[in-house]
Amino acid sequence: MGHFLTFAMVAPMASFGTLSVGERRDGEDRPARSAVLGLVGACLGITRKDVSGQNALAEEYGLAVLCHASGHVLTDYHTAQTAPSRRNWRPTTRAQELADAPGELATILSRRDYRIGSWYLGAIWVRGSTSHWSLAEVRDAMQHPVFTPSLGRKACPLGLPLAPELAESECAVSALLSRQTNGPESQVHNRSGLFRNQLSKRNTPTETLVVMDIADVAEQGGGHTVIRREMRRDQPLSRARWQFGLREEALLLCKRETA
Repeated sequence: MGHFLTFAMVAPMASFGTLSVGERRDGEDRPARSAVLGLVGACLGITRKDVSGQNALAEEYGLAVLCHASGHVLTDYHTAQTAPSRRNWRPTTRAQELADAPGELATILSRRDYRIGSWYLGAIWVRGSTSHWSLAEVRDAMQHPVFTPSLGRKACPLGLPLAPELAESECAVSALLSRQTNGPESQVHNRSGLFRNQLSKRNTPTETLVVMDIADVAEQGGGHTVIRREMRRDQPLSRARWQFGLREEALLLCKRETA
């Protein structure tokens, strides 16, 4: 039996960005590994400049995500003011950047994708024998976060509590499927016609999608079928420099448990 920490990631509006160049900011239909670890790091109070803390999160924990409902795409036409670039100038706040800008402010335009009605469950576990934080410590941090957690962007607050729970299970997939059926948020999507009809309509009653690193499938996949592999650039390398490495992700089609 393995030890896991499961939690909910439910938001009325979420943003899962991809590689973006220019004005078009596309979004994925599920959170990246870097996004979920960033949420965990926010709860723990890890800043982007904390190299050792960021490295511990990226290297010491495995992650699986159950995609209960990916929601619907909303594209936002976004405008923002920006200051001219200056060498060796790092303002501490956005207000200071605009107030101290030399010359006239410029306007940048972009189109950004959001997901409306996103519903995911996450499970993390310790890789190896030791970790910087125990799963119980991460659970406590999620219950009393240092920084406000969000789903992708600060403008995307959570719609339900993270509700972290420690669980023992044969594998990560089993822990997630059990949470989907019996977890605290299951009472919401089972009883509420809004969530049942609008958020869950893309899932069949008997199957659901779970994603994880391809290297974890043998131990944490529970024998479920890998329907596809994808390369994603979402393995954190340096948060301060905003650098991410490639990671091979497996998409598993899993039989959903019944209550």
